[in-house]
Amino acid sequence: MTQQLQDEFDSSVENAEAWMKAIQERLRINDNTKGPRSALEARLRETEKIRALEPEGSLKMDLILVKADAALRSISEDKKHAVLSKLKDIKALWEETAIYITHCHSRIEWVWLHWSEYLKAQNEFYTWIHNMRVTLEPDIELQLGLKEKQWQLSHAQVLQNDVLNQSVLLERLLEEAASLFSRIGDPSVDEDAQKKMRVEYEGIRQEAQNRVKLLETITKEHEQYSTSVNQFQSWLSGVTERLNCCIGEATKSSTEDKLKALKEIAKDIRSGGKKWKHLESQCAEVIQNTSPLGSARLKDELEELRKALEKLKLLSSEEEERLLKIQQSESAYESQARQLEADIQQLRKDLQRLENDLDPGEGEKTEDEFVTLWKKCNATRAALAAEESKIERLKAQLKELLRFSQDVQPHAESVVSAIQQYQSVRSKTSKMSADTETQLWRLIQNPLQSFAQWKPSVQMLLETSEPELAHIEAALAESSHFKEKLMTLQLKKDMLNNVLGEEKAQSFLQEVAEASKEREVLHKNLLQRKSKLQNLILQHKNFDAGFAPLQKKLSAIKAKLDLEKEPQPDLLGKKTQLQRLQMIQDDLAELAIHMEEVEKLVQSNTTHRHEMNQLSSDSQALKRSLEMMIQQSEDHVQKHWAYNDKLSDLQQWISVTREKIDSCQDADGEQNTEGRLEDLERLLAEFPDKEVQLHLVETHGQLVMENSPEESAHVQAELDQLKESWKSLKEMAIGLLKKWQLTRPGADMKKRAFVDSRWMSRPAFHLFDVDPNHKQEKMGEGQSASSHLKLLHDFEEWLQGENTELTKILARTPSSTEDIKAHQSKLEELQSRVPHGQCLFEDLLHLHPVVGSSEDLEDLRYRWMLYKATLRESLSSPSAGSLEEPDRFRKARQFLIIKLKNV
Repeated sequence: MTQQLQDEFDSSVENAEAWMKAIQERLRINDNTKGPRSALEARLRETEKIRALEPEGSLKMDLILVKADAALRSISEDKKHAVLSKLKDIKALWEETAIYITHCHSRIEWVWLHWSEYLKAQNEFYTWIHNMRVTLEPDIELQLGLKEKQWQLSHAQVLQNDVLNQSVLLERLLEEAASLFSRIGDPSVDEDAQKKMRVEYEGIRQEAQNRVKLLETITKEHEQYSTSVNQFQSWLSGVTERLNCCIGEATKSSTEDKLKALKEIAKDIRSGGKKWKHLESQCAEVIQNTSPLGSARLKDELEELRKALEKLKLLSSEEEERLLKIQQSESAYESQARQLEADIQQLRKDLQRLENDLDPGEGEKTEDEFVTLWKKCNATRAALAAEESKIERLKAQLKELLRFSQDVQPHAESVVSAIQQYQSVRSKTSKMSADTETQLWRLIQNPLQSFAQWKPSVQMLLETSEPELAHIEAALAESSHFKEKLMTLQLKKDMLNNVLGEEKAQSFLQEVAEASKEREVLHKNLLQRKSKLQNLILQHKNFDAGFAPLQKKLSAIKAKLDLEKEPQPDLLGKKTQLQRLQMIQDDLAELAIHMEEVEKLVQSNTTHRHEMNQLSSDSQALKRSLEMMIQQSEDHVQKHWAYNDKLSDLQQWISVTREKIDSCQDADGEQNTEGRLEDLERLLAEFPDKEVQLHLVETHGQLVMENSPEESAHVQAELDQLKESWKSLKEMAIGLLKKWQLTRPGADMKKRAFVDSRWMSRPAFHLFDVDPNHKQEKMGEGQSASSHLKLLHDFEEWLQGENTELTKILARTPSSTEDIKAHQSKLEELQSRVPHGQCLFEDLLHLHPVVGSSEDLEDLRYRWMLYKATLRESLSSPSAGSLEEPDRFRKARQFLIIKLKNV
């Protein structure tokens, strides 16, 4: 029984498999869409028959499933696997066959339906082509006016839109044809058939577009002409109304306003002639596409417009000619008067600023305050001298106004008032300068006058046969006091040169030196006289009585000297300490004289001799220590004094320059800007020298901080503030210069490039821009490069030689008056060659630097400025080997010498 069930299952599987393969073979034979329409229809009928057999296959599969279920229940487990495997295979084959039946029939049916729809749409398309060709064949008719042309264009645009809308249908047809051809391969839908359809459509579309374009051109020409006519008529009415308002007697406008209005009207009328000519040309073009009756109307309308324009032009020219003569004199007078008042206001503003700066302040002033005030007065006088040219210009402007018939009395009063204000400020400045100089000279001369009054009394005291010891000691104290004052005057050599001038200052310092020598002689005589008096006293006492005060006095001097070893924080403390050390030196000299007198009392007593030798040895050691401290103190005072003086000068210059730049910024008007730009460029020319002076001030400040660590914070703060002021001033000046240069498109570009390269950061700016792509420019660049390199080489060699010579001169220390004169003569010889070097450097700047970089030129510029500044400093400063001022500014000079050697 089991074997029978399995055989039935195998038989049903074989029967179904044979049937399925037969069906698949029939499907394979009919599975093709290529060929004519009749063959496709026959294959469609065959697949419909095969599809009708699909239920038979389903019954066969149901039978297999029943047989398989029965067999699986009765067979053993080891045979179930074979049954299940066959069942799986037959199911897969049936699924494949069913899918193939459906897909094959659907594919052939879809192609059949697709072809049918395409043929229907193709017939409709060719029908539309025929109808549209019939509509577009007639020629365009000429119309009477604009409305008729617009109606005609609207109809053509409707036809064109219909044609353009058909492009979507055409593209779909072409896509369907291409799709069908890829499936059926029939010639009725091949590429030639597709091209034929597209050519038919493109012909219709082009014809419709040409008709619309032609009608659009005709209509647009007429529309533009009609718009132009309307605009011309509106413009003609507006100009006529404006002319009537200008000519009417009831108007209250000034002559200048009327003339200005008439000029505008005349300008409009001239432009109206161009407009009419344009209308005429437009009308000629419109007439070509207009019917005869419409053309006649257009010509009549254009002639009426021409007549109205000619009438308006004649009336305007007559009125303008009448008012022109009245306006000419009025405008010239007003222009010059406004300029005069603007210049007067600017001058008053500058004078008021200068006058405000002259406030001397309240209370008694010190010598330094008088020096600062004197410098401020000199700066104001220089500024007033520059303003004098403006006064002359105001006078010339007032004379020009007198040529007109208008009343110039108010302007004359303004000019007179400005001149009076200028004279008042100048008088005030001169008076304050003279008073300040007088007061300063009186303060400077006080020590000499006091010494001259004191000298006769001392000479009388020395000539007295038996003077009192108290009087001698009082005179010695006064002598020490005068020594301090005279030495202070000698330290003020730079200040005296600035205030009195070099010649007068040298004469005064010579008087001070002579007074110092006289004081030393008198002081020595007083000491000798005092010693003699004390000898008379000591002769009556024993050695112990004379030796004890000497020991006590030496201890007291040593104690004073120990107290002075503490460094002083500022210049006043250093000067005071130097004066105290000099007083200690006088005390020590007096002690030495006393010791000589006491030593005479020493006889053969060895104990006394030993004590006296020990005291003398201590005195000599104290004297050497004191001399070293005095020398060090003098050096510190000299360096601190030089630092303060140069710092004050640079601060004063920055303050005055900032005020000048502020004045430049306040100037308005093109003429004022032109003049102020020249003033600003002159100020900028001073910046390089002052920048070198800034470095010198920093060098002096470093020396002061090295000698006085306790004052480093204060000096560093002063230097930081100075550098910040300098940086702010330079940024202000460069910013203002750039701003004005940008407002002057015709400015000298080479000059602007020179200023920018001098003050901007060097790597980011180039003096000149060169086009490397132009052949002729390349040839010019080669020649310019050769000249540039030669000039650069010549100038560097010349500057190196001058630097070497200057370094040798500064390195030698003159030891006598003749050496000092020779030293000064050599420096003056170098100074005489500076103009030649400046010419070489300017030639180098004016030649286009087509090779190298702006950094090389800026480095050379820095070396040239450093050389000039060092030479000026050497000429103006005292010699490093001066007999009167040993070792002055040694470190600062060594710093500059090292800089020159590095260059």
